Amino acid sequence: MDKFVIRGGNPLLGTVHVSGAKNAALPCIAAALLTEDPVILENIPQVRDIETTRKLLSAMGAEVELGYGRAQHRTSICAKKLASPEASYELVKTMRASTLVLGPLVARCGHARVSLPGGCAIGARPIDLHIKGLEQLGAKITQEHGYVEARTDRLKGAEIVFDKITVTGTEDLLMAATLAEGVTVMRNCAREPEVSDLADLLNKMGAKIDGIGTSTLRIQGVEKLRGAKHRIIPDRIEAGTFIIAGALTGGDLNVAGCDTKHLDALLDKLREVGVKIVSNGNSVRVMGDNPLKGADITTEEYPGFPTDMQAQFMALATQAEGTSVITENIFENRFMHAQELLRMGANIKIEGRRATIKGKSPLSAAAVLASDLRASASLVLAALVADGETIIDRVYHIDRGYENIEEKLRGVGAQIKRIGEMLPKRGTASA
Repeated sequence: MDKFVIRGGNPLLGTVHVSGAKNAALPCIAAALLTEDPVILENIPQVRDIETTRKLLSAMGAEVELGYGRAQHRTSICAKKLASPEASYELVKTMRASTLVLGPLVARCGHARVSLPGGCAIGARPIDLHIKGLEQLGAKITQEHGYVEARTDRLKGAEIVFDKITVTGTEDLLMAATLAEGVTVMRNCAREPEVSDLADLLNKMGAKIDGIGTSTLRIQGVEKLRGAKHRIIPDRIEAGTFIIAGALTGGDLNVAGCDTKHLDALLDKLREVGVKIVSNGNSVRVMGDNPLKGADITTEEYPGFPTDMQAQFMALATQAEGTSVITENIFENRFMHAQELLRMGANIKIEGRRATIKGKSPLSAAAVLASDLRASASLVLAALVADGETIIDRVYHIDRGYENIEEKLRGVGAQIKRIGEMLPKRGTASA
């Protein structure tokens, strides 16, 4: 099992480039199941979750072509024939986004059998809202032996009001509604940029979706969707992770190829903390020469402070003057990284959904364990400023969502190396 070895103390200097958003690419890949025609996606990050999804679509009978060389971040998917509309447990056990194929499969094939999802151990992720919405669209749902099975002659438009904001639920039902008969109105939808990116792709494919970027989506169902070409948006979470890395290490780092309007909540909070930031639309320069001061955050649905940046902000808070309070409103079990930060010398107290961090704690190297994707990132950030050599185990979590993070960090001055089992060479994995 791979590990990262990181020696702290180096400021990050230079330019780091942001990859495409994993959380936008996954639903867009699933959307290719809605049409017989090829869908070409660009700016696809080379991370484990993407490879898992490619294998999943291939197992169903789709043809998935990977780009090589200069086109290595492009994929072409043709789901002309779907021999097996099923997502098996073996393929989706490591990834929570597996439910994203449920809506497209039942809309296109009239039948879907999908394993309940896996992924990070950060709390319950019930798919009740997916199931309730599909039933409102006319699907008959059964659950047994860890699988959800859906059947219908054809989905029919309906009014769906989400009891709770759900990103994957919004995406799943949005895809299903594009091929439903009549009009579907979805209320209390997630407004994340990744949802809007999916809706933009679907409209390119011939869907009729209004209200993109708002909490109410109106979908006029169509008989058939066509192929399209689409470029995935930049990864706002990767961008935010590097921005915090630059601030935390006292560096001068240019984070290039991002969309700064997707980062407003984070950038506003970092300015409050004392970080010097210059943004120009598609890049952020972060200068870490100001002293950091504590600040409180509360995670919220977009456009609030993202839960996927909470762990990274906690690492920053350990080095800020004063006390910071983090309230986690999205997932109930997302402070697992705090225990590992304590091993490195952080002063953190957890009470339910609230973490209190007393800052300016000297961090020292330790052997630590990554528990989930974003927890991994927080440990990398802490190791960059810790005294000595930190060893982070189970970095397969970080490989699920960050493309070549150790290479990108080395390129701007970090002392980081990967040891252990070698991963397959990037760009050569089969679909």
